[in-house]
Amino acid sequence: MTHALAEPGTPGGLATPSDLVDLDALLTAFHDRHPDPGIAAQRVAFGTSGHRGSALDTTFNDDHIAAITQAIVEFRIANGIGGPVILGKDTHALSEPAERTAVEVLSANGVPVQVQGGAGITATPIVSRAILAFNETRSADDPGRADGIVITPSHNPPRDGGFKYNPPDGGPAGGEITGWVERRANEILESGLAAVKRTSSGDRPLSSLDHVEDVDLITPYVEALSGVVDIAAIREAGLKLATHPLGGASFPVWPVLAEVHGIDVTIVDGTIDPRFAFMTLDKDGLIRMDCSSPQAMAPLVAQMADGAYDLAFGNDPDSDRHGIVCRSSGLMNPNRFLAVAIRHLLATRSGWNPSIQVGKTLVSSLLIDRVVADAGRSLCEVPVGFKWFAPGLFDGSLCFGGEESAGASFLTLDGRPWTTDKDGIVMDLLAAEIMATTGRDPGEHEDEIVAKFGDPAYTRISAPADAETRSALKKLDASAVTATELAGDPITATLTRAPGNDAAIGGLKVATEHGWFAARPSGTEPISKIYAESLKGPDHLERILIEARAIVADAT
Repeated sequence: MTHALAEPGTPGGLATPSDLVDLDALLTAFHDRHPDPGIAAQRVAFGTSGHRGSALDTTFNDDHIAAITQAIVEFRIANGIGGPVILGKDTHALSEPAERTAVEVLSANGVPVQVQGGAGITATPIVSRAILAFNETRSADDPGRADGIVITPSHNPPRDGGFKYNPPDGGPAGGEITGWVERRANEILESGLAAVKRTSSGDRPLSSLDHVEDVDLITPYVEALSGVVDIAAIREAGLKLATHPLGGASFPVWPVLAEVHGIDVTIVDGTIDPRFAFMTLDKDGLIRMDCSSPQAMAPLVAQMADGAYDLAFGNDPDSDRHGIVCRSSGLMNPNRFLAVAIRHLLATRSGWNPSIQVGKTLVSSLLIDRVVADAGRSLCEVPVGFKWFAPGLFDGSLCFGGEESAGASFLTLDGRPWTTDKDGIVMDLLAAEIMATTGRDPGEHEDEIVAKFGDPAYTRISAPADAETRSALKKLDASAVTATELAGDPITATLTRAPGNDAAIGGLKVATEHGWFAARPSGTEPISKIYAESLKGPDHLERILIEARAIVADAT
């Protein structure tokens, strides 16, 4: 492992003043810029994880939030949802004003709202867990069901904002719901916000508004963790754990967890700064709080070098993603940790029905397929987006759902839903459980898996893509692929729908006996992504990538 940081202002080096967002300009733009719904880029658009954009681009502004929130109010009425909206936010600069806008609209519409006390930040999994706990004894048509809103652009740069809706099953809203909300929100924008009901809170606490209640969302979540992870084993093993919240919403969770469960966990950097000025730059030179990025996680990897901690982990700003750092191997590749986690869970969760499936996205590693097959279980392979796992985690037909982008969740010890959205905190603790119960860290378990199942080479690359290119890629038909070989091997499958649920991939996957690639537009950024894996090694992987670009270019 390399422990020294790169030069400031370069990937893996600390941010410099020129890398930082102008907060005054950003917040002024949020209130003063008004989107033109006649410009496609300025309309409400729900991707794989809500509506995202930046006030500086007139893609995430007060008008957007008011319109989306009013649309959610109308969706709730149409679907008989009358319980509280459990609302959380992360530490991005735009999250706080967006929260105020949303709560003002909800309050004016008479919608009950629960927010973390003290204007606190709230992790995505805590909102998901709170929704499930509130609805646990309620039927599917109970008008008192809760739902939720999480205001976060996840690991995106500090200039960005994001807004997600979680219906009563606690997970990310599916396409039918987000499509309805998106259409209605854009109608509201087109009408000049005439349909929006809104009160004014000024600078007063949000809990001073009608129907708004301050609650403690964190403690119930922390107290329930012993039902999903072997907390006692972690405590009894005496592990010294380190965590870096990356300036995000896991920060207030760890002190409560240490107090409630007696676990030795140290926050190595508790800085909360909406500029994220303490961050090291990502591989493209931007500040991005991606806990799976070696560049963004470089400080935590460096702090592990002195041997003071047994295991460390980081989370992104809304804490739905995880990054695991081991003494033995440094920052783990997300695909590799998913394989380790699944193998451990299938071997230890005796309370799980052995017939239920393991969920993975079709851009995740073949190592997962081999681990699951070796355990005698079956896979459910779905498109990118955690929303595809939510129904299965909710009804118990999936025991685990995981994405290669370091997002996952799984059932409780006795086989009930834990969260139906990604939970980076519980994945951190699972890594600690693995070490506590086996005496080996997850990196050592990875070595064992690779020795048994092979060492495939995997990569994901991104490239800028305009709206036209992204649209063409999303609508690709398998018949557009005329190639018969990929990197010297016959093509065995060309997919535009996922085998696990027959849902549209929103792109393309091409497979051979020895490798595969998938191409899709990002649902949250103006880029396209190519994922690829080779069972033959890095040289073969490079051939797959070169030919993948050509196949995609010909098909679009």
